[in-house]
Amino acid sequence: MKIIQTCIAIALSTSSLLAQQDTVRYIGKTLSNVDYHHGQLSLAVGVHNIQVMRANRTHPEYNAGHNFTYNHQPMLAYWNNTFFLEYLSNPVGEHIAEGKTLLQTSKDGYLWSAPAVVFPPYKVPDGFTKPNHPGKAKDLYAIMHQRMGFYVSASNRLLVLGYYGVALDAKDDPNDGNGIGRVVREIYKDGTYGPIYFIRFNASFNTKLAQYPFYTKSKDKGFVAACNELLAKPLLMQQWSEEADRNDPLVPYKRAIKAFSYYTLPDGRIAGFWKHALTSISTNGGKSWQYDAVRAPGFVNSNAKIWGQKTSDGKYATVYNPSEYRWPLAVSVSDDGLNYHNLLLVNGEISPMRYGGNYKSYGPQYVRGIIEGNGIPADKNMWVGYSMNKEDMWVAKIPVPVKDKVETPVNDVFADLKTGEELKEWNIYSPLWASAKIEQAPNGKKALALRDKDLYDYTKVERVIPSAEQVSIEFSFTPAQADKGLLHIELLDQKGIAATRIIVDADGELKSKAGYRNSGIAKYEAGKTYNLRLEVNTKTRSYKLFLNGQEKGTKLFFAPVAEISRVAFRTGEVRRFPDADTPTDQDYDLKNPGEPVAEAVYFIHALKTSALSK
Repeated sequence: MKIIQTCIAIALSTSSLLAQQDTVRYIGKTLSNVDYHHGQLSLAVGVHNIQVMRANRTHPEYNAGHNFTYNHQPMLAYWNNTFFLEYLSNPVGEHIAEGKTLLQTSKDGYLWSAPAVVFPPYKVPDGFTKPNHPGKAKDLYAIMHQRMGFYVSASNRLLVLGYYGVALDAKDDPNDGNGIGRVVREIYKDGTYGPIYFIRFNASFNTKLAQYPFYTKSKDKGFVAACNELLAKPLLMQQWSEEADRNDPLVPYKRAIKAFSYYTLPDGRIAGFWKHALTSISTNGGKSWQYDAVRAPGFVNSNAKIWGQKTSDGKYATVYNPSEYRWPLAVSVSDDGLNYHNLLLVNGEISPMRYGGNYKSYGPQYVRGIIEGNGIPADKNMWVGYSMNKEDMWVAKIPVPVKDKVETPVNDVFADLKTGEELKEWNIYSPLWASAKIEQAPNGKKALALRDKDLYDYTKVERVIPSAEQVSIEFSFTPAQADKGLLHIELLDQKGIAATRIIVDADGELKSKAGYRNSGIAKYEAGKTYNLRLEVNTKTRSYKLFLNGQEKGTKLFFAPVAEISRVAFRTGEVRRFPDADTPTDQDYDLKNPGEPVAEAVYFIHALKTSALSK
């Protein structure tokens, strides 16, 4: 009897402890489907995905002279009314020298400066060795890495940081605590940079061989004070754990887990996140953690980063890849910072990997936003940076509050909409060579211009509409050419499954997808405006088509859906590569990846929806 009572007491005690142990958790029911790049997730309405750097090995002049094709690990800050995006860059693949760190800036998040070197390649001293590694450095350059990019001091100084690690071969880990050290420099308000200093050396490195002085040698007392201020914050030092000495006293939590991010809960506690959606809670500003980091219950996340932050509406959001792969990129929202209840799409595209390389992974990944203290964008929205395929740099603007539904009929006549707000409710995927933006159309009025000169990518815009079984959808557009290019207009359900497709083909003909085959609608001419109206009925799996007011018959869906919730315009074919069975490593380059093709342009003038009587 006593044994039973003891067991019950232990069980009750354990249950009580678990009840008291708060942790971030996902309590929603939505899960992503990795068989689709978009995961079959509903859109977070109004997200704009903007490419800021397209890697190019053969034409470095497109990137201010930079031709490295491995670009990864972006960090983001907002300071002096400017976005700052920092990322590392290697010639071909991960952990293969030489490494450098680049920086781009933007006033609005859409138009970005050319990349500039903020931390240049660093020569490893000949003879450098590591414990338990047979290699020895000879004519070797360091590998740049950073889990922390920026720090804004109390005196409003902006510091940018990076880390020089050493990989003695392609499989060696440059972040094993046996590297050179962490560097820092100041970014001034005029956009220029201060000198480079080391702020922390690895203990294994002979500091007498350092190419840069230690920060305390600076004659700028304000800069030294800013560095000291940073070093005195254990929570920020936690970001250094992967690259620092394994016993570095500055890093409070020494478990070998990666890519720390955090936010402050309403009661002042800190919620911490690491790769694999590991999480814990700190009650003392990151000096210690309540429990050993555990996988957040309900979260699905593999070895890519997870980002969390408090949003301007007082809620919380996490952005991550909700799968065992690095796609799709999704956002989840919490009212209290602990319980997450939904899962919505940020980016469901995977552009082709143009350049193969060591440890390059497919998909939009390694997302990072603006950490507490590093600025709040003027528009109060959530901004994150990420890499595509560890090759190109992107940012995403996620509107706050985050929503997934539109309740009122759409009446988007771009010429009549307020300047700067024309695309507020539109989701945009806009590569540099296949852009989506508001421009002046040939008729002299504003329109949504879709431009495409990218052999391997396309631009895509989507508009969430009120979900309906029966709906009239009307749109007008002007193709600038009739002998090249491609435009697909699709009606989709909430999960991104297309039911219909209108095709503006390169042979000068409008077509509709009818099962396996395409069916002709009419010829079209360059420079002429066309108005299409589709009267859709999901119960009969059909739509009645009107072109410039003339009925063109009733067409069947090529896939059944229960409702229509989106309209999409895309300047390319559907992509299904890669998939869950694609080999992990791509060791080949695509043909002519750095060459643009002849540009095709389409001007979208209007999109309108209205309910049909049942």
